[in-house]
Amino acid sequence: MSLPSPKVSRSGLDAVRFAAAVVAVLGLATQAAAAPPTAFGVEAATTSAADDLAEGHRLERARDWSAAIEHYDAALERHPDDSKLSYGLRRSKIHFGIDRRYADGSFDRDMLGMSPRTAYALFDDIFRQVRDRYVEDVRATAFVAHGTESLYLALANEKFVRGNLAHVDYARVQRLRDRLRARYWNRPVGTASARETVREVARLARSTAGLSETAVVMEYIFGGCNALDDYSNYLTPDRLDDLHGNIAGEFVGLGIEMKAENGQGMFLVDVLPGSPAEEGGLHAGEHIVTIDGVDCRSLSTDDAARLLRGPSGSTVTLRVADGTTERTWQGRFVRRAVQVKSVAAAKIIDPARGVGYIRMTGFQETTAEEMDEALESLRRQGMRSLVWDLRGNPGGLLTAAVEVLDRFIDDGVLVSTRGRTHDQNWTYSAHGPGTWRDLELALLVDQNSASASEIVAGAIRDHERGVIVGDRTYGKWSVQSILPVRGRTGLRLTTAKFYSPDGLTHGKVGLVPDLEVDSEALAGGPGTTSRTTAYRGRAGGIPDADPVIRAATNALRGGLYAKN
Repeated sequence: MSLPSPKVSRSGLDAVRFAAAVVAVLGLATQAAAAPPTAFGVEAATTSAADDLAEGHRLERARDWSAAIEHYDAALERHPDDSKLSYGLRRSKIHFGIDRRYADGSFDRDMLGMSPRTAYALFDDIFRQVRDRYVEDVRATAFVAHGTESLYLALANEKFVRGNLAHVDYARVQRLRDRLRARYWNRPVGTASARETVREVARLARSTAGLSETAVVMEYIFGGCNALDDYSNYLTPDRLDDLHGNIAGEFVGLGIEMKAENGQGMFLVDVLPGSPAEEGGLHAGEHIVTIDGVDCRSLSTDDAARLLRGPSGSTVTLRVADGTTERTWQGRFVRRAVQVKSVAAAKIIDPARGVGYIRMTGFQETTAEEMDEALESLRRQGMRSLVWDLRGNPGGLLTAAVEVLDRFIDDGVLVSTRGRTHDQNWTYSAHGPGTWRDLELALLVDQNSASASEIVAGAIRDHERGVIVGDRTYGKWSVQSILPVRGRTGLRLTTAKFYSPDGLTHGKVGLVPDLEVDSEALAGGPGTTSRTTAYRGRAGGIPDADPVIRAATNALRGGLYAKN
């Protein structure tokens, strides 16, 4: 018996990265970026599938789901057709999601306390939205089967069991798992009977193991969304608030990006400029080892993030270890609103030739205004051409990408979207006034340039507006809508695909630059080290001797730029 084949994307950390993106901007947490193939001490060229599987099982037994995901993702690069490795990745991602839910205060506070009646109504809402609005047709059997799988794995998940079945005999739990496999694994379900099947399982779980019906329904809701793509998921109240903060470019917190390093604490990937963290003396590269007296050296990023949360004006005490001297120090920090800039750097990098440089780390509500300010500042300094850096930029608002593109392209289509419903079919076109039509342009992209970044790259390519330099882009050519659901929750759902002005889409394959330069050759550039967040990138300055920037400036000087 097997569930429908898992959807394994080009990067097995897609879901992790996207989920972490919201948290990272909030200065709360970010998961590790994908580790290099030799991260576990085994040469990629000689590692057998059996060895990779054994290492994956070891990480799963240690319940180190983030490391397991990274490992399986790298292993599948070596053995792309191995079904056991694929299911190991899938299984680890599901456990990772369960851990995140049970570390989320709003899930515990606002959702697990729902009455069964309310939970069933919530299931109906989610399933209806998916059925009506998801970009592809989703069968009831697939949605419910993924929920069954999530519940089956949850019954062996430490955090789920501790939260729901702490005093229940293991034999009863195992009996429930056996019955799930025997009776419900890939059981055919019609649209009209989806809710009744979930109710039947929930009542079986209650009678067999004393499990709350609401906890079961939640696994069918969150697990059902595993039948969708990596960019669609159900959002708890806190995750939805995080996402809205991300879109607005403002959040309440300390202003840090961090990830767990087992035994060492929360590694500070970045400290945002002007944040309470920077003002209090925190620096990228340090480790937080205690949070209000709680040792966090063995905590997950989400568990630590939960401790760091708090209202504006409240305080948190951190003990910090210096990564170079091993000195520790303690500081008290006040949480407050922090502004996140999407333009992380803007400067003249070649005064003699008037070459300006702008690095953009995301597309949010303030992006167009920030871009205008940066362009005007550089123009006053003598800018005649521009290197626009979108490396490591995972995207953001489609409308922000359109607004910024409108500054560089004066006529024609910028991007179009196509979905299953009429309200998802749109064409966005340029407006002539205010266009920087005479500014020579080089656009930098890499394998972490996704979504809105690819909208920009597609339009620049099709309009022959500039030269594109770097690596093949990520390949996320889809549009997500944020749909409100009862209980202050939300559903992030892929509702359309987007197409370049020439009607092209590069989903799952990415866009190939005009001039390819391997980003791994960078010496500490954005998004190239395994310790750098996969979302925003470092807030620091422009790396010295960056070969991609050098190639871009040479291309501008050499006439590779083609002006329409």
